[in-house]
Amino acid sequence: MTRSITRLFVLVLAIVPLGSQRAQADEVLQWNEIAMGTLDANRVNPFEAARVAAIVHTAVFEAVNAVTGRYEPYLWTVSAPRDASPDAAVVAAAHAVLVHYYPASAALLDAHRASSLAAIADGQAKTDGITVGLNAAAATIAHRSNDGSTPPRFFPPSSAAPGEWQTTPSCPPAGGILLHWQDVAPFGIKTSSQFRSTPPPALTSLRYARDFREVKAVGAAASTVRPERLTTLARFYNASLAAAVWNSVARQLAVAKRTSLSYNARAFALLNMAISDGLVSSMETKYHYRLWRPETAIREGDIDSNPATKPDETFVPLITAPCFPSYPSAHASGSYAGQRVIERLFGWVKRPLVLSTPALPGVTFTYTDLASITDDIDNARIYGGIHFRFDQRAGRRQGRAVGDYVIEHHLRRIHGWHVRGEGK
Repeated sequence: MTRSITRLFVLVLAIVPLGSQRAQADEVLQWNEIAMGTLDANRVNPFEAARVAAIVHTAVFEAVNAVTGRYEPYLWTVSAPRDASPDAAVVAAAHAVLVHYYPASAALLDAHRASSLAAIADGQAKTDGITVGLNAAAATIAHRSNDGSTPPRFFPPSSAAPGEWQTTPSCPPAGGILLHWQDVAPFGIKTSSQFRSTPPPALTSLRYARDFREVKAVGAAASTVRPERLTTLARFYNASLAAAVWNSVARQLAVAKRTSLSYNARAFALLNMAISDGLVSSMETKYHYRLWRPETAIREGDIDSNPATKPDETFVPLITAPCFPSYPSAHASGSYAGQRVIERLFGWVKRPLVLSTPALPGVTFTYTDLASITDDIDNARIYGGIHFRFDQRAGRRQGRAVGDYVIEHHLRRIHGWHVRGEGK
């Protein structure tokens, strides 16, 4: 039994909105929740969701920091009157970015904006804060306008050699999706290849055979050895974006620790920069090595020159595999990047963390440590039949390296400022 399974408290899984905690949440946390809801409503893919969440929160950070001046800026182009309202700046910045990318949600976002601004006293400070937020949004959107996220490019497999990625049932006729994502400009790391994973294990190795046999046994749709709770786990983390999971965790910790608006603006910017960069790094590594998915590997186990990998031509994974190479796991790369930032900014508190997703109403998992969340994400991809264990381990190493780099090189505290929650 794996470590994450033994730590699981509830058999159903959930990303819970702040609900009753909203009264304790500042505008950064409220607009983070609104942003996550907007991404979900627009059915945004995990990679674009992480990118937009990072744009929202770098704009929010720039707006708040222009007023408070506690940290090194991200863009260095936004200024503010000393008495501008940072709360109004948050609202204006987040709203403007979200409406820019998702105009179909404008009516609901406008209503959220009106409600948030109504709680802020009218006056010059509010007016100035709105102007600062709009300026920060415009600057951040312009900064990302040619970042490589469009136009889309596809990868048609050019070889059927053992180990080479082949199209799977989710693929369009053009081939592997998101080929261009390896060229998306990172938010915090230098290049997408900076933390490229080391090569996957050789097809003839004992390690490959061990991980092959594991996913073959527990990841098949018809598996008889996978507990029902792990079927639920696999389906939950298939529906839950890395950005949604870790932003929910961070909101809950920020409320529990009562961190300041300025602290939260920085924390959520770093968190979402790291998640997005983890996913960009993952796609660069994926298309560099182009390793086949377990379903291809298992069906063709007789051509990999490894006597310990017996084929099963009927193998179908529990979860439909995403249409791009297997190694490393993108969910792991993004999640471990997010986990690392949260570890370093929030530490831990003695309270449960509850996760849920609108895709599985009423299903809730409760955790008391961050490692159990990433353990479950790893297991979900294997028990879902779409990743090898070594995919997850490579994603862990890559994501943690990305998270460390982002937090060590960006939005650093200016000497002389001490902010509550930052003295750890």
